[in-house]
Amino acid sequence: MSKIEVNTVAPQCGTTLTLGESGDTVTLGSGASQSGFGRTGTVDWQTGSIKTATFTAANGEGYFANTSGSAFNMNLPAGAAGAIVSVADYGDNFNTNPLTIVPNGSDKISGVNANAVLGTQGQSVTLVFVDSVEGWITVNDSTENVTQNPNIVATGGSVATCGNCKIHTFTGPGTFTVTNISTTPANNTVSYLVIAGGGGTGHPAAGYSGGAGAGGYREVKSPTTPYTASPLDGYPNAPNRVTITATSFPITVGAGGTGRSNGSVSTFSTISSAGGGFGALNSLPVPERPASAGGSGGGGNYCKPAAGAGNTPPTTPAQGNNGGAGLNTGPAFGSGGGGGAGAVGQDGSGSKGGDGGAGTPTEISGSAVIRAGGGGGFAVNSGIPGGSGGPGGGGDGYGPAGPPGTGPGSQGTVNTGGGAGGAAGCTENSGGSGFVVIRYKYQ
Repeated sequence: MSKIEVNTVAPQCGTTLTLGESGDTVTLGSGASQSGFGRTGTVDWQTGSIKTATFTAANGEGYFANTSGSAFNMNLPAGAAGAIVSVADYGDNFNTNPLTIVPNGSDKISGVNANAVLGTQGQSVTLVFVDSVEGWITVNDSTENVTQNPNIVATGGSVATCGNCKIHTFTGPGTFTVTNISTTPANNTVSYLVIAGGGGTGHPAAGYSGGAGAGGYREVKSPTTPYTASPLDGYPNAPNRVTITATSFPITVGAGGTGRSNGSVSTFSTISSAGGGFGALNSLPVPERPASAGGSGGGGNYCKPAAGAGNTPPTTPAQGNNGGAGLNTGPAFGSGGGGGAGAVGQDGSGSKGGDGGAGTPTEISGSAVIRAGGGGGFAVNSGIPGGSGGPGGGGDGYGPAGPPGTGPGSQGTVNTGGGAGGAAGCTENSGGSGFVVIRYKYQ
């Protein structure tokens, strides 16, 4: 191996000087400096020295700043025309702990002698010093983090966290928008609760009604989202599972029925829960109406004693239960209670209206809450109590303390899908509106 040391090269007009051959490395000796070669507009990234605390940058270098522990500063070198510095977010923490860029002395950044703050996750910037007027100018600002998020990212509804899970709650219509799915396929099968609106009771033309049925109740608990589900958990039945994709899912939250109307359906993806059935109605001058079928069925009364069927249309597990039958022999006539998600409505008796069927509890929202109770039945006679609303938002049925034919009963509770309580007089009671929850693993 030969070695040639050159101390001085005399300039020669029109002469090309070549140092080294292909594959060789040309280096400057210790203490020597170069001029005239210039930079190519890039930096030398300092991969062997990840910055975790305040530091001073050097011209021609790029740095990876790890602010996971705390925010800190990058001090710029004294500005000289052509100087270049870069920095990048090492651990995607700038949004939590920003990096502050501090100019040297009276130097400027984009024309202002002030600090610049990098606060966007995954951000990287390159700065070039131009002149004393503008100082350091940003020639590249990347706010795109190209590292794939391995988990579900979604928006919509009211969002809460519980452990490693995100919970999206919809109390009215909305959109569940998925912008990123999990790289683990099993995590894309989400948990959900879809409850329809409860049925209504009564009519302005007067009459006595059975309790209304609760809105249909459908739930799936994915194995990746631990919590205590209701007994109606439909996993792993294939028709019940929802595996999300990166798209928008319209959410329908059904309204409660009023008077002689069922509650409205609630939907998420391929899942639809049926509205609760209205209670049987004896009314003049309008025709009598039998109890209606629905997610849970309405209760019968003394003119139309048959109960309305629940789980209509049918699902597995059943989305609701039948209402209770009305009593059609006197002197007291108790109307049947509406069915609930967890139990059938009670039959009416000579001593009281039937109680509404109980709803069912789930912890999908973070704590155990009972929803989808049936409405209590009306009692037709002086001093006979109406049926109680089923636990889970069912309204109470009216039991007159004086002459029959007066009294309101009560509404189903909002966002429980509870059925309305049996009504009389010039009263209509509304069922409770529905409820939709989506839960998934986000970290």
